[in-house]
Amino acid sequence: MKGYKIIVLAKQVPDTRNVGKDAMKANGTVNRAALPAIFNPEDLNALEQALRLKDRYPGTTVTLLTMGPGRAADIIREGLFRGADDGYLITDRKFAGSDTLATSYAISLAAKKLMPFDLIMCGRQAIDGDTAQVGPQVAEKIDIPQITYAEEIEKIEKGKITIKRRLERGVETVECPMPLLITVHGSAPDCRARNAKYLLRYKHAKTWTEMQQDTEDYLWLREDRPYLDIREWSVDDLSADETFLGLSGSPTKVKKVFNVVFTAKEAKVLGDTDAEMDDLMKELIENHNIG
Repeated sequence: MKGYKIIVLAKQVPDTRNVGKDAMKANGTVNRAALPAIFNPEDLNALEQALRLKDRYPGTTVTLLTMGPGRAADIIREGLFRGADDGYLITDRKFAGSDTLATSYAISLAAKKLMPFDLIMCGRQAIDGDTAQVGPQVAEKIDIPQITYAEEIEKIEKGKITIKRRLERGVETVECPMPLLITVHGSAPDCRARNAKYLLRYKHAKTWTEMQQDTEDYLWLREDRPYLDIREWSVDDLSADETFLGLSGSPTKVKKVFNVVFTAKEAKVLGDTDAEMDDLMKELIENHNIG
């Protein structure tokens, strides 16, 4: 049985559960140095879907692709520990401040370098922006179809993939030819835990920049075990037009950021009668809390 080549787009995001007064810079961009960094949750859902296809179809490979500063290599290592095969880090100071348009431009160039592929998978959205734009924009720039809000990949057969989507008021099953891009909903199964075998295999996986900064000499491991090489791509490696990158290539501008704190001002105690439940439903509808 033929395997498939899958690219998983993953993002290292600030943990928005710990947002403080220093979370944003004066120019409206996220101050990532002030917040703990984590693997974007829905990208983990996407990785799990890719790994399930790898389990199901022998010969399938899963490649992680992430864009960010040098420390974003942690995301690739985390994916390797869970079962991915290799990874690429798109990193360059010229990418700093990129919005979704500039980010999708850079990622689409990287994906084209990895052609041919069968699937690109990513989370529906990242928790630091909640825009759900990067995945669809990448698909448009590469000129491939897309399926969003995927919850389960049911089968791949005769060059077509069947996917169950999670929509606001139910589910939908769709079919699409490959290659295509899939964004995965947070209701999809959680990603599997680290595998001890993969942890031992990839614990010394590093980018070339990390190797240069490391105080321990693992160059001999890199030569003997090429799978430890996390490759880095810069603006030059992607042959990118710098006018479409960074702040200059990002039309999105943040004017103001503020914290919203929700407090409970009143409480209502309900009994167990149908009449009380009916009254509550009427009140919620009249106040437009539900529609």
